[in-house]
Amino acid sequence: MAAYLRGAFIELMPTKLVPVPNIVVFQYNPETMTHTWTQPPVAGSGGDPLAVTGLPGEAFSFTLVVDAIDPIADDKPVSGPLSEVSGVATRLAALEMLVHPASSTSGGGQLLGTVTAAIAGMGKKKEDPQQDVPDNRLPVVLFVWGPGRIVPVRVTTLTITERQYDSLLNPTHAEVQIGLQVLTGKDLVGKDLVTKVAQAADFYTDSLREVLALANLANAAESVIGMLPI
Repeated sequence: MAAYLRGAFIELMPTKLVPVPNIVVFQYNPETMTHTWTQPPVAGSGGDPLAVTGLPGEAFSFTLVVDAIDPIADDKPVSGPLSEVSGVATRLAALEMLVHPASSTSGGGQLLGTVTAAIAGMGKKKEDPQQDVPDNRLPVVLFVWGPGRIVPVRVTTLTITERQYDSLLNPTHAEVQIGLQVLTGKDLVGKDLVTKVAQAADFYTDSLREVLALANLANAAESVIGMLPI
């Protein structure tokens, strides 16, 4: 029997040493997903209706369900006790971090980035320039949906509907509506390791799409044969 894969988000923290991942594995895969393509504006006024200013925009939207009952009922060694004391608050917090600047001066991202930058600077001469941690930079997030779709995205919308609570008013069931904007080469500018990982994911998925499109020629050949009156 084939393994049952789950979707996931991998948030790459923009630190100076190595990317620190915040991995959010979907508790339940969404049953439906909307995949939207939008054309960029027409380029100039030369009269060519097919001239455009860049690549089409790509977006995803879907709803995730998180629940505290299953881990407790299944007696999971880690998530079970965690769900008993916090419901789904930890899962929701991990998702909320996807829309917060990873190096915000008001949050833990700044502390993490500062500490990592300090480690990266250990052993350097005093006259070397101090490494700065950028403020208010959103994290690079990889949307992983099986081996054939790994894309860098920006989380554009995150709407959480909490439905049930425990005795301490921790949410125990919630539905999370998520909107994603796929980042392309023009959005992924930089030479840091996080950007290189995102660029590699973008290149991989684009290349696989082209391969699949070429493979569809076999289907097209069968369809053409079926159209012939002989």
